[in-house]
Amino acid sequence: QVQLVESGGGLVQAGGSLRLSCAASGNVVSANAMAWYRQAPGNEREWVASIYSSGYTNYGDSVKGRFTISQDKARKTTHLQMNNLNTEDAGVYFCKFVLGGRNIWGQGTPVTVSS
Repeated sequence: QVQLVESGGGLVQAGGSLRLSCAASGNVVSANAMAWYRQAPGNEREWVASIYSSGYTNYGDSVKGRFTISQDKARKTTHLQMNNLNTEDAGVYFCKFVLGGRNIWGQGTPVTVSS
């Protein structure tokens, strides 16, 4: 069984930075793709960024130029570097791994941005 554990969330002032991490544990092979999503209270879950086994990345329009997704060589850990945060970036951030056609989700890590 594969589990994802996220870390790095917390409270930051507007304009600040955070680095989120998501690590897979258990019977895990390299991910085909990894992604980050976020969900603010009362809102639907929103896609933020993805990275594929090739290294190709893409981002939601609201985070382009501010967020960077990366993966380790084994493709079992992903990071999301978030710079120049604003209050609209606040929410619970979830990572998702695509493993052999299955979507595996983490439990989420909260991000709070103070103005």
